[in-house]
Amino acid sequence: VQLQASGGGLAQAGGSLRLSCEAFGTILSINAMGWYRQAPGKQRELVAGIISGGSTNYADSAKGRFTISRDNAKNTVYLQMNSLKPEDTAVYYCNAVLDAVVAGTRYYGYDYWGQGTQVTVSS
Repeated sequence: VQLQASGGGLAQAGGSLRLSCEAFGTILSINAMGWYRQAPGKQRELVAGIISGGSTNYADSAKGRFTISRDNAKNTVYLQMNSLKPEDTAVYYCNAVLDAVVAGTRYYGYDYWGQGTQVTVSS
């Protein structure tokens, strides 16, 4: 199983970016997907998450500005980021908790991470 993230880049304060993350592999079901970020010198933190039923949760810093969504048919999660601020600058990682078949063995509730995509917001 691999998570492939894309969509990061440079934006000006007040601008927008959209991140995408697709899960590849023999996936049986996806229990939850989410986005985390890690700024230099800081711990990785949850930005937004979405579970299989569609419920979402957001960090306080993301509420009202970011929207997480999911395309179940494509095993893809998106993060629409609006009204970006310089403090949103970080490496953004997608995460998925899913059931999959790997080398003929079923794994349930495993945690997978994407490679990270840099988001830089200039003031």
